[in-house]
Amino acid sequence: MPKSTWQAGVKAGATAVVAGSSAGTLSWVAYSYLMSQATAARGVIGRNVAKPPEADGVYAPGSAAVERWRRGTPFDLHLMIFGDSTAAGVGCLTAEEVPGVQIARRLADETGKRVRLSTKAIGGATSRGLSGQVDAMFVAGPPPDAAVILVGANDVTAKNSIRASARRLGEAVARLREHDCAVVVGTCPDLGVVTAIPQPLRTVVRTWGLRLARAQAVAVTAAGGHPVALADLLAREFLAAPDRMFSADHFHPSAAGYELAAMQIVPVLATALGMWHGGPLPDLPEVSEAAEARKFSTRTLASLNRFLWRRAARRRATGRLDDLLGIEEASASRARKAAQ
Repeated sequence: MPKSTWQAGVKAGATAVVAGSSAGTLSWVAYSYLMSQATAARGVIGRNVAKPPEADGVYAPGSAAVERWRRGTPFDLHLMIFGDSTAAGVGCLTAEEVPGVQIARRLADETGKRVRLSTKAIGGATSRGLSGQVDAMFVAGPPPDAAVILVGANDVTAKNSIRASARRLGEAVARLREHDCAVVVGTCPDLGVVTAIPQPLRTVVRTWGLRLARAQAVAVTAAGGHPVALADLLAREFLAAPDRMFSADHFHPSAAGYELAAMQIVPVLATALGMWHGGPLPDLPEVSEAAEARKFSTRTLASLNRFLWRRAARRRATGRLDDLLGIEEASASRARKAAQ
């Protein structure tokens, strides 16, 4: 099922690449080319095996220090992080850069509470692995007060079914909600700005990821969670400064990129806990306008519009020149007649 569904998506992209050509040979060439790109991209995306820095502990409001948690260490809120390598903090060089830490610190400062951070996320995980992460949580102890789940990109690169991936995510959220845990989910990001994925595969993957994000949002909401569309995370800042926003593998975010995610997640998380003291929450976009502007079809249409505008301008200029030449010739003719 996942394989055939992914192949259907790639074939759709191949059809777009050949611009509606009915030639079967061209369609097959495009399809084969996209599949070869997918194999190459899979070797880059989700394969970073570097272990992220250890970051679990207790974070107090206004304090730069982290207290290692031991049984009996006091805390007010227990925050647990589930998901993939992005949730785990792959790409970070120090513990302070890890997204869980950035979320915990901001949550502590916003609520005035001591926040215990625990991380169950595993690099390379897909929605299929969330069930095991939640199982591990129950084995370790009681459920947390709050949970953040970041997952989806590996479901796209692993060619998993959109429907099945969204369903598994919803089931994980429902299990947490049964124990009164506030759950916030960062849905699949907009992959259209990840230049490590070559074109035209990037357009196909981007479309697939956005479809997954929409399905995730529906499943999370139905299960009682709070989805956060992370498309804006990969918006103008990532396109304008990829060297600063992406880590060394050109796929996972850097510390600055993770900070953008934390800034979007914490207000929603604090609101879910009934502890948000800021202003009204903004409506976060599901699609990055900046990435949308860089789509192949968008750029092609813009180029065509520029060509048509320049051609029309040249015609107008040529017409004005012909008019001027006609006026000048008429004036010269009248002058010759007057001289005769």
